[in-house]
Amino acid sequence: MPGRNSLSHLIDGIKGNRFAVFGRAGMDMFADPVGVKSERADMFRADLGGSSANICAGLVKLGSQASLITSVSDDAVGRFCLNKLHHYGVDTSFIRVVGGEYRMSLAVYESCIEDFQNVIYRNGAVDFQVTEDDMDRVDYGRFSAAISAGTVFAAEPSRSATFRAFDNARKAGLPVIFDIDYRPYSWPSAQVAADVLSRAGEASDMIVGNDEEFGFMAGGIEKGFHKACDLAEKPGRIVIYKMGEKGAVTLTDGQEIHTGIYPVTAVKPNGAGDSFMAGLLASIAAGHSLEQAVLRGSACASIVVSKPGCAPAMPTTEDLDAFLASHPGPTAAG
Repeated sequence: MPGRNSLSHLIDGIKGNRFAVFGRAGMDMFADPVGVKSERADMFRADLGGSSANICAGLVKLGSQASLITSVSDDAVGRFCLNKLHHYGVDTSFIRVVGGEYRMSLAVYESCIEDFQNVIYRNGAVDFQVTEDDMDRVDYGRFSAAISAGTVFAAEPSRSATFRAFDNARKAGLPVIFDIDYRPYSWPSAQVAADVLSRAGEASDMIVGNDEEFGFMAGGIEKGFHKACDLAEKPGRIVIYKMGEKGAVTLTDGQEIHTGIYPVTAVKPNGAGDSFMAGLLASIAAGHSLEQAVLRGSACASIVVSKPGCAPAMPTTEDLDAFLASHPGPTAAG
């Protein structure tokens, strides 16, 4: 096996195309039809949501295998989410059902860019109830890489449990992929979040985030790129610094790879990061170069923001290839 700190270790793990994904599932309810504000909607559509569940659905649609490791509530909404995970082909073998008053995450939003509203209900969130014992029950030998979204670190016991999962993954020889995914409403304070997310970044082999997230970790948005560069100094690590309309910079082993985006008419902003991650990893697994994989991830993000919903908007490989064949992009790198 290649050395733990080698780039080939990370790439080979991704090419194994079997992903253990830590983090939440939830229910999304989005106003129907497109363009209607939530407060004026007569109808809402319901589907799978939650950043890690979205990544799983996106990966499976693109031909990868993905297993979500989380906990869900022992109620109708928890069962709805499990059924939707099954619908998208996501493995649920390591999901624990939790009774009592803990509840699934709920997002209520609209397909309307102007003054976009996304109301998140996270009171008594069941996904924060994942324990170290849950992580020890995972069969890491079934997977080739591990993925975590940052939200799992916002509260205990899931914070300690996910650091335990990182340790278990490393012992099993799996590279760790980290989506910073900073959501202020989930954290007790900005300082705790910056400290914990920085610790998670240091423990990871690939780190993906936007300029605001890296800036937050660094103590100021103007320091974000420097923070990304510092993290990328570790041999064998890949850091992807996303800048919205300006594209992205991929940092690894002394290289800076600048890539643009695929402009579309967006109907909402959410789901882009989850789709980017799925497209990036599935494209590396399919043998594309790192630069092409980042571009394909960017195309996936564009596809998702142009359609209602998150998990249902994730493209298949055929959808992605058709989009790339018909789109004049990408833009020049910023």
